[in-house]
Amino acid sequence: MSWEDKVRKVEPYVPGEQPNVKDMIKLNTNENPYPPSPKVNECIMSLDYDRMRLYPNADVMPLRKALAAYHGIDVEQIFVGVGSDDVIDMAFLTFFNSEVPVLFPDVTYSFYKVWAELYRIPYILKPLDKDMHIDPADYSGENGGVIFPNPNAPTGVLESRETVEKIIAANPDSVVMVDEAYVDFAGKDASVLPLIDKYDNLLVVRTFSKSRAMAGARIGYCMGSKKLISSLEAVKFSINSYTMNTPAIDMGVASVSDDAYFKETIEKIVNTRERLKEELKKLGFSMPDGKGNFVFAKHESAPAKEIYLALRARNIFVRFFDTPGINDRLRITVGTDEEVDKLIAALKDILEGV
Repeated sequence: MSWEDKVRKVEPYVPGEQPNVKDMIKLNTNENPYPPSPKVNECIMSLDYDRMRLYPNADVMPLRKALAAYHGIDVEQIFVGVGSDDVIDMAFLTFFNSEVPVLFPDVTYSFYKVWAELYRIPYILKPLDKDMHIDPADYSGENGGVIFPNPNAPTGVLESRETVEKIIAANPDSVVMVDEAYVDFAGKDASVLPLIDKYDNLLVVRTFSKSRAMAGARIGYCMGSKKLISSLEAVKFSINSYTMNTPAIDMGVASVSDDAYFKETIEKIVNTRERLKEELKKLGFSMPDGKGNFVFAKHESAPAKEIYLALRARNIFVRFFDTPGINDRLRITVGTDEEVDKLIAALKDILEGV
């Protein structure tokens, strides 16, 4: 047997394209179209480079304290990682260890399947209904854990707090992870964070990459019972004590301190999202009532791939998933109003020729 026969083989996650094209409109990876808080820029400009010779704060306490104060919870209820991908990866490794399958939707963030296969975790994909909603009944019974985004990605569909609580309550012996990467765009009552003190098996995941416009800084975190967080930390410190770098920690604290800018930016994106939906409908698109910073649109007659390629030729980048079941749709990130105007103008031109 050669060394190649011993390699752990897995189909890797394929991230959205990161093109480097002049004057492009980039609406393919759900990035925020606006910059981070000006306080983040102030933090960057005032960084003490001499601190770079020292290891960062291993327990990320400055950022954890800022987040705890912001959310009104104990610092021991927060775990921080290098983006929410790192947090979820660590949670898979920590909590999904039985021989019983983990459950997640068949149309969802495709990294879940990659982590499950990487760590040899059995899993079952649960179908969405005709309106792209989760059926809580699918997530009851014996399982090794449950994970799903809310709002879901790529659909943008939001499940009510009541629906999510049914799933949590039905699984007292499993960890239920609710990935709230896009919840800040979904309204003040969308999050299930208020339930973490009621259910010790609930883990709520957040990211700075979307609503806080800090995808380049790689900051993610999760919140849950102190027992869940303690278990995560034990695994983390068994792998790498220093996962968060000093500038990222400082920038994260700066972002959390500017709530006015945070809310102002979210309001702009939500308003543009609703306008984008209406403009797309006028052009013959249909879509779920998405609550993220993107729409998941299907045209009544033009194939999604053709539209995607035609937009790409105009340096407008959207996301096309060449996957059965969703390859008739495009996921379009909400850009600035100006970017959306240019997208709509391009679509009108493209569809006239179809």
